[in-house]
Amino acid sequence: MGKSMGYEASNGKGSEMMKEVNLQASTVDVDREAPVIVDLSIEINAAPEIVWKIQTDIEQWPTWQKDISEARLSGPVAVESVFHWETHGLKIASTIREVVPVRRIVWGGPALGIEGIHVWNFTPTPTGVIVHTTESWDGPPVAADPDGMRAALASSLEAWLAVLKTTAEAAN
Repeated sequence: MGKSMGYEASNGKGSEMMKEVNLQASTVDVDREAPVIVDLSIEINAAPEIVWKIQTDIEQWPTWQKDISEARLSGPVAVESVFHWETHGLKIASTIREVVPVRRIVWGGPALGIEGIHVWNFTPTPTGVIVHTTESWDGPPVAADPDGMRAALASSLEAWLAVLKTTAEAAN
């Protein structure tokens, strides 16, 4: 993916200076050309560190998410680590693509012809954290039924966010 560049103007001491600003920095994004993109947020009244720990303790997902029957991480929560998990009977191998502790995690990978990229952002608030998730899906099964796939993904992510909120607020 190409970098998105912008310009920032500052007017200091009578002179205007323009400097180039990289708007995307080194962040990984979803596939903005994919036929299915779902973008959701939820505010959680728990410390960002608690929410992060629950979300990134991948092997514990089945203990708080009824739709995930197994989850195994090969290595630390770090770029290029792979985790295998099963949700709704679908076996998925995801590769972690970006980690900014307590702020952002991105993973992605293929499953039955669907290429998914999943971005999670954690923004602290005075009372907790806003969790913002965006996921893109592409591939032949998605192209065959984008509306149905979008509805399925939205439902899944809404449930994930709701149970993350409940779990984190109970642990706070």
